[in-house]
Amino acid sequence: MSKNIDHFINTDGLDSSREKEIGQHIGYRYDVNLVPDLKYLTPFLKKYMEIMGWSDLNWLEDVHMGYEENRPAVFDRNINGWVSVPEDMNLPDSQQERDMIARELLIKFQMSEKHPLVDLNKAYRRF
Repeated sequence: MSKNIDHFINTDGLDSSREKEIGQHIGYRYDVNLVPDLKYLTPFLKKYMEIMGWSDLNWLEDVHMGYEENRPAVFDRNINGWVSVPEDMNLPDSQQERDMIARELLIKFQMSEKHPLVDLNKAYRRF
């Protein structure tokens, strides 16, 4: 079934049930270049996927290395803010490799005691 050329102009363009649920496009459905190349997995991410029993990066596929105030950074949606890359870290030229590093940094930050949600967990945990 081909879509009308004006599909995204005349509709909200959210086609899949998941897109409707989250209210935004899932970019890699339309651009295969956005799907991470698993040959660039860092050793940490490879082990993380093994432990989690995953065959792909699923929720990390749209995490990319960006910039905040001219410094490399990764956006953490949980805190709605940027996490800066350590200044002494040398980044590769390949965007795919940089994105893998961004994914690793994000996971490590989210699991660290420095993550703001750790304080919320301590304050509101009722177990």
